[in-house]
Amino acid sequence: MGHHPVNRTPDTSHVPSAPRGVARFVATQTLLTLDARHPLAAKSLIDAQDMHRTVMSGFPGWVDDDSPDARSQMGILSTWAVDLRQARLNLVVQSSVPADWSRVPRAALAETPETLTVDHTFRIGDRVDFRTVVNPVYSLPSAPGALPRSRGTRVPHTRPEHVRTWVSRRLQPSGEPAVAPNGVTRIGADADTERLAVRMLPRVSSPAPHKGLRIARAEIKGNLTVTDPETFVAALTQGIGHARAYSCGLILVR
Repeated sequence: MGHHPVNRTPDTSHVPSAPRGVARFVATQTLLTLDARHPLAAKSLIDAQDMHRTVMSGFPGWVDDDSPDARSQMGILSTWAVDLRQARLNLVVQSSVPADWSRVPRAALAETPETLTVDHTFRIGDRVDFRTVVNPVYSLPSAPGALPRSRGTRVPHTRPEHVRTWVSRRLQPSGEPAVAPNGVTRIGADADTERLAVRMLPRVSSPAPHKGLRIARAEIKGNLTVTDPETFVAALTQGIGHARAYSCGLILVR
């Protein structure tokens, strides 16, 4: 799937209270290689809510079962790609707490889960290759007469050039603040948008009781230059854009 979790030698050359212009990213990442023909993987591919359940099944007991923000509390982000020729579903899961994949049926695993700790320090000017799958949407204004706090309608971008615009609004040129004047949170890194590879992916959806859940997706790959390490680490930790519960927004770097 291009970018697997990256094994890095921990950088211990700095003290925990990193100086300005330096930030440390720590997380655990797992590569799950599933047999796409097994019912668990097959249902996850068909139903976005089932994919969400498959990801969350690796983290029992860390938070209350009825917690509405369990995913964000545990820092869980994910991304996946399917190889139909090899019948493999490659699922990468990142989190701030250790995962336990013993609940995944052994027959569903094409390979043993590969888990590692990512521990890397980023500095201004660092260049990294990245891959992400995002939910590129924009909001149409609320209709006249709507309640003041009502949210506009989210509309997906469907063309690569529009996705590049979506990305460019989140890039952070050197010296620019972490939040753009229009309120968009930036990612602490800059890039040449014309050199980014953008590929539109099939939408994912979920049947009842989640009718109407249709998530547009686009894959973006390229090179980033870190301009604000703390903001960059926040983007790696929290993800970018919407639909992060449905395997969008995880930035994988190497």
